[in-house]
Amino acid sequence: MTDTNAETKPKVFSGIQPTGQKTLGNYSGGFRQYVQTQERGDAFFCIVDLHSITVEYDPAALRSSTLDLAAMLFAAGLDADRSTVFCQSHVTAHAEAAWLLAAVTSYGQLGRMTQFKDKADQQEFVSAGLFTYPILMAGDILLYQTDLVPIGEDQRQHLELSRDVAERFNYRFGETFRVPEGVYPEVGGRIMDLQEPTNKMSTTSGTPQGTVLMIDPPDTIRKKFKSAVTDSGREVRYDPDGKPGIANLMEILGVATGEPVAAIEARFDGQGYGAFKEAVGEAVVELLSPIRERYEALRADERELQRLLAVGADKARRAAEPTLETMYERMGFAKAEAGRLFGAARPRGL
Repeated sequence: MTDTNAETKPKVFSGIQPTGQKTLGNYSGGFRQYVQTQERGDAFFCIVDLHSITVEYDPAALRSSTLDLAAMLFAAGLDADRSTVFCQSHVTAHAEAAWLLAAVTSYGQLGRMTQFKDKADQQEFVSAGLFTYPILMAGDILLYQTDLVPIGEDQRQHLELSRDVAERFNYRFGETFRVPEGVYPEVGGRIMDLQEPTNKMSTTSGTPQGTVLMIDPPDTIRKKFKSAVTDSGREVRYDPDGKPGIANLMEILGVATGEPVAAIEARFDGQGYGAFKEAVGEAVVELLSPIRERYEALRADERELQRLLAVGADKARRAAEPTLETMYERMGFAKAEAGRLFGAARPRGL
């Protein structure tokens, strides 16, 4: 008997790069949403390791950080029985789809990507991959006929490009892709550096004392919040323009406890910044400590992590295959004698 509920569930896809230690900002804008949206539909979460080679990197570090990220995804609450968690490089359809979609993506669109401009300014050698990787991201999303993409605000422009690419392909070659919608966190979509609250929290461009890592010990977290930059006055009030430091801390507290802004303002009315920063630090410790403990246990068992990723990759290959074959067929590629499209037969092993 067909499960009609399964057929009507939305497809969910999101990806995250394995490079760099993951921060509270990654949790707020990414991991937290992944766990929530895996309950809403047929969910695919991809470790986008192919994206990581667009800038200078260390191969050994990439290999290790890929397993680090897999452990963190599961520790944060992704369930291998409910979600498909896999590495992008294990499913060759992603690279193939990117090349095909390059035919319907313009040079001008890629040149307008603000992240490309920002990253290119930081590189002595600017790779072609850094310029074209939004096409790879579009392929990541579109291969799975994705309805919902849980992402942070910083990826909005890339998702809009993916939507444009889908619509142009559909117009030129016939209806092939669903046009995905973004799912953005209402609170905490862009967590800022505790020392520089006008800049995004980041392990690559942020301050060490202002960046809270998901694996930071409790006392380290407390110290970082105790020294967090605040604003003039003593009032705990949400004003991102006038009080960016306090507004950022309020968003972080909202992520950690679920409290709305109005309740936070009422709770700390007249208490000053010292008590407020201490409370935020304790809330983050309570949030991240169980995740860190689960992460350490999972990361210690590499064979199990590799097994889980292999299972996920097999599921992802089966899900992506029909879309990729449709792309080849509609774009006019000839079939081989065996009846399969050139380029469409891929190895089943990793």
